Amino acid sequence: MSPILNVNNIEVIYKDVILVLKGMSLEVNEGKTVTILGNNGAGKTTTLKAISGILKSEDGEVTDGSIEFYGERIDKKYAEDIVRMGIFQVMEGRRVVEDMTVEENLFAGSHTQRNRQKKKQDLEMVYNYFPALGPRKRIMAGYISGGEQQMLVVGRALMSRPRLLLLDEPSMGLSPLLVSEIFKIIKKVSKEQRISILLVEQNARLALSIASHGYVMENGRIVLDDTVEKLMQNEDVKEFYLGLSEVGTKKSYRDVKHYRRRKRWLT
Repeated sequence: MSPILNVNNIEVIYKDVILVLKGMSLEVNEGKTVTILGNNGAGKTTTLKAISGILKSEDGEVTDGSIEFYGERIDKKYAEDIVRMGIFQVMEGRRVVEDMTVEENLFAGSHTQRNRQKKKQDLEMVYNYFPALGPRKRIMAGYISGGEQQMLVVGRALMSRPRLLLLDEPSMGLSPLLVSEIFKIIKKVSKEQRISILLVEQNARLALSIASHGYVMENGRIVLDDTVEKLMQNEDVKEFYLGLSEVGTKKSYRDVKHYRRRKRWLT
């Protein structure tokens, strides 16, 4: 299966001086969910922004390598053009337009769609996947719960009819019950709508539960990638991302020096 997204050895520099990504490469196949694991500051969000084109608005630039979507190079394109090609990024932090209603927020995601009938069909699809939003459709988005706001931003992304959905920390700040519900819906949407997903998520166990392939990222580089099944059995992944030692006991994430000494995946 040929990848629909190819990130080829890219470097990203902010403000002409800060090197954030240092030869980053990954692939996403059609209809598949791929996850990027890594600690804060590893470069995960920057990777998504480089793909979606948002990087340019933050004084960042892909200075080396290339990004291709269905064989077409996109790393020099503007964000609005990348959205029209079928790539939509859901930013971390549930960024709804608070003084617009739920339904107005959803329609904002369909600005590239000109057919009114298809917009209505897409709206019904979103309400079908996220039934909690239906009764809230006339309410200002700033007054709904955090979980409903997360459903709203994912639903807004679906209104753009994406071919590739970039999700940045969808579990942030939500209760375990809501997180489980939202991830079940994301998995269902990907399967039924044949949407490819590139997921950045601190909850490694949850991310690996819906993905088929994973990348481990550190200091702007990929240090390990494999199928989810193999990553789940990797002792370093189990210890430092799943929080389990070889005997199944919890480990502390604070021992950074120990962590750096034990990066066996670099050999």
